[in-house]
Amino acid sequence: MNEVKQPKKQWITYMLLVMVVMILLNSLVMPSLRRSQITETDYNTFITMTENDQVKEVEISSSQILFTDSEGQIFATAPVTDLDLANRLHEHNVKFGSDIVQPMSPLLSFLLSWVFPIAIFAGLGYFLNKRMMEQAGGANSMMFGMGKSNAKIYVKSTEGIRFTDVAGEEEAKENLQEIVEYLHNPGKYKEIGATMPKGILLVGPPGTGKTMLAKAVAGESNVPFFSMSGSEFVEMFVGMGASKVRDLFRQAKEKAPCIVFIDEIDAIGKKRDGSALGGNDEREQTLNQLLTEMDGFEENIGVVILAATNRPEALDPALTRPGRFDRRVPVELPDLKGREDILKVHAKKIKYGQDVDFNKIARMAAGASGAELANIVNEAALRAVRDGRRFANQADFEESIEVVIAGYQKKNAILTDKEKLIVSYHEIGHALVAAMQSHSAPVQKITIIPRTSGALGYTMQVEEEGNHYLMSKEEMENKIATLCGGRAAEEVEFGSITTGASNDIEQATRLARAMITRYGMSDEFDMVAMETLTNQYLGGDTSLACSAETQSLIDKKVVELVRNQHQKALRILEENKQKMDELAEHLYFRETITGEEFMTILTRKPIPKEIPMSGTVYTGDADYADSSEDTAFTAEAAAGAAAELESGSATEAASGAKAEAASSAEAEPASGTEEPASDSAEEAPSRDA
Repeated sequence: MNEVKQPKKQWITYMLLVMVVMILLNSLVMPSLRRSQITETDYNTFITMTENDQVKEVEISSSQILFTDSEGQIFATAPVTDLDLANRLHEHNVKFGSDIVQPMSPLLSFLLSWVFPIAIFAGLGYFLNKRMMEQAGGANSMMFGMGKSNAKIYVKSTEGIRFTDVAGEEEAKENLQEIVEYLHNPGKYKEIGATMPKGILLVGPPGTGKTMLAKAVAGESNVPFFSMSGSEFVEMFVGMGASKVRDLFRQAKEKAPCIVFIDEIDAIGKKRDGSALGGNDEREQTLNQLLTEMDGFEENIGVVILAATNRPEALDPALTRPGRFDRRVPVELPDLKGREDILKVHAKKIKYGQDVDFNKIARMAAGASGAELANIVNEAALRAVRDGRRFANQADFEESIEVVIAGYQKKNAILTDKEKLIVSYHEIGHALVAAMQSHSAPVQKITIIPRTSGALGYTMQVEEEGNHYLMSKEEMENKIATLCGGRAAEEVEFGSITTGASNDIEQATRLARAMITRYGMSDEFDMVAMETLTNQYLGGDTSLACSAETQSLIDKKVVELVRNQHQKALRILEENKQKMDELAEHLYFRETITGEEFMTILTRKPIPKEIPMSGTVYTGDADYADSSEDTAFTAEAAAGAAAELESGSATEAASGAKAEAASSAEAEPASGTEEPASDSAEEAPSRDA
């Protein structure tokens, strides 16, 4: 879309003012200045001063005689017919003469007298005006944009975003396409009495494409498109925001039919609390003016309001009612098919190989928004350039997913053998507990390579069935057990624990509390909601809605639930201790193993180790030799390792209500340090029924 620039009418007034000033200067001021330097006298005085040798120089012209005395004072007198004047001046040694007058070009005289001075004043005025605007906050500040709307106006152009460039939000596209079609061809709708919706509210998490959908509407419509942010209405003085609203709708009505897009409308549309103390009169007056313009006494014909927000629950009910916003269009996180389509749209901008499987990439990127998927594609292209290739391959896309989840690989992070072994067992603990339970997503990848996010390793699980909107009680309990698997592996193998499970504990506690307080998965509380969720699109803030005694009982139930799943993870690992050792040894040497390698080792017959890991020093990826000194990883050695290891862990657990999957990364510093610990990732899709 092409932006229509507003004409700067103030320059016409400024140029007229400069011209008036120049006329006054040339006609009045300059002649007065020249006359003030010359003393007028009579001709007799001139003759007397000449005879007394008081005149040094004389300039004779047809209109006057200018002469200078011995002190440098300039005099002027009117010329008279005096035939002896030349002889008299010559006798008294007076220097005299007359200038040859050459008529000046009228064009040059006009340029020197008018054009050049005006240009100088105009440049000086522009410079001063610019400096004043910068110091006052810009051209749209209170001083220079008093009550004026600074909305950007767009008209149709051959370039820009179209609906074909937006994928993964088919329902939202259909709603908006209908609005564009109505503006293009209103006759077929009016034929049966249908009217155009007055407003459409786009709601959803950040990065899902709300603003991009608005840009697509601007690209598709043949009508003027006004774009403005909600924060641009907010002013320091009361009444200025309301004035901007009036000016915006005045411009929109002049160009109707048209579309007005207000991004982040919650900046001016928050609920009015009714309290006289601490209220914001400016924001409320702006909101009141917006309500009046959208559906007031005066008809608002031909203006469609399009708005976007991440906080629909914070908007005033009078603003969201039908008649103002007739439609509320959710723009949610894309599903599997939507993610695949979004990846294909963004992949058109780069070169990629034949081996790229967008379906697999979409399954690995479960829970990603459209903005994150665009970043994944760009990271894949950047990685291909770093490796000296002219196109991106499947490995680039898979690595870019890990970059978005956990950051880049830390090449300067060197773990000790003890730390590396602890991280290996920690990650295998997550993967093994998940694999030995039913209703768990298959393991896609396990790594102990440190990442810039702070994770020393993570386990990625990918759901093979695609979209998963519900989670049963058993699945959520298995998820908690998987989160406890890392700590349980440390206990089984080393007999001690480290700080590596800090984020696992946080995620398991959050999931267990949600089961009891929000999902009704407790016999004691049945289907009673003990917790409320707000800001669901911005991470979700929860608050308990029960008495202190009930809160204490909830805490006991949460502890009991997590403890039971922790014991379950311990039993699984103790029963499969030999496989855990074999898998941890393989991960220790390889540092990264795929899901296929993991399942191959898990399902094959146990292979006895020639030298127990507790008494060896590892020297390579596949070779190890006898220890030259006692380096046994006994319980005491593991306890020493725990004292040395100051790290954190993070295992991202799905919220059970919205996330389709999450690849979690354990990374929480311990004791104020920046040393991270292991990380486990698992897909845990869920959706409120």
